[in-house]
Amino acid sequence: MKKIFDYFRHEVVLTVALAAALLSFLLVPPGAHTLAGIDVTTLLMLFSLMAIVAGFRHMGAFDKLAVTVTGRVGTLRALVMALTAGCFLLAMVATNDVALITLVPFTVMLMKGAAIRHLTLAVVLETIAANLGSMVTPIGNPQNLYLYSSGRLSALDFPALTWPYALTAFALLMAGCLLIPAAPVAAASAKDKKLPGRKLALYAALTVLALLALAKVIPDWALAAAVVVLLLIFDRPVLRQVDYTLLATFMCFFVFVASVKAYAPVSELLQGLMEKQPMLTALLASQVISNVPACLLLSPFTQEPAALMLGVNLGGLGTLVASLASLISFRLYGVAEGADRGLFMGVFTALNVFFLAALLGLTWVLGAL
Repeated sequence: MKKIFDYFRHEVVLTVALAAALLSFLLVPPGAHTLAGIDVTTLLMLFSLMAIVAGFRHMGAFDKLAVTVTGRVGTLRALVMALTAGCFLLAMVATNDVALITLVPFTVMLMKGAAIRHLTLAVVLETIAANLGSMVTPIGNPQNLYLYSSGRLSALDFPALTWPYALTAFALLMAGCLLIPAAPVAAASAKDKKLPGRKLALYAALTVLALLALAKVIPDWALAAAVVVLLLIFDRPVLRQVDYTLLATFMCFFVFVASVKAYAPVSELLQGLMEKQPMLTALLASQVISNVPACLLLSPFTQEPAALMLGVNLGGLGTLVASLASLISFRLYGVAEGADRGLFMGVFTALNVFFLAALLGLTWVLGAL
């Protein structure tokens, strides 16, 4: 019982999601609408993509790529620029969570001798980069995957709708890196160990299947079945690295949303808010309950998926809880030698407010606000 209690105390988002799902049964008892509200396609796709990414990470592919790229720089400023750009780009193809899990510990290692204020700024810039780079693709973060797999947006809608924000954000991130001094830094050397060819071929093949599933050429269940069978045979330990807590969180929020949607008073309130200001409603909700739950909650109440997508993606800026990836980054930073959590919160809040204000100004200029 103690282990169970400790688990739920540690996994705060899952605990809140489970409590919300159970409390929602007081509004509307569970029934056929509950099962109908569970988006199995999103769950299967999310599981498959997390397993494939975990496989690449387990074999050291991301670490090798990071070392190779960052090993070519000669100054601390150039190093932070490379790491920040790496987070931005990696988040597009491997999710914002994976980008930060891969590169933040690497940053802490490479900047061990740097001033803590410079490490703090670097990690905050990487966090913002991962959260904003991820909005460009349907697989960059869970909320995009949900909107894509549920048919609300096509794969090309994401880059088409977000490229002005992505380019602006990238330019601001590179400008932010100029605050880091151009002090000499020892270049990292690439690891000599080669990637295992058999596993590389396995995950390359699964990646092709995932792309086919995303293009709706093959069904999502076929991809998930292939992932499970092949990993059970060739790389079983990777199945334990899948974030099942995130899948359970999604399941709980699907149940919660189904109940809320079936309860007229709350449903009418959310419907009214989303009809008036869908983007701002999604953005503000993200500040309180995080952008993934906000997307799941508000999606049934709008016919403007583009505004919802923009709201929850920009909503990843702001508070520390606005994006689950930011919490991951904060935890990874906290174990660094000399880590100053108060300094992190101050820098994080200041830069997030700045980026959010700048991108909201852009939405106004583009007429999306």
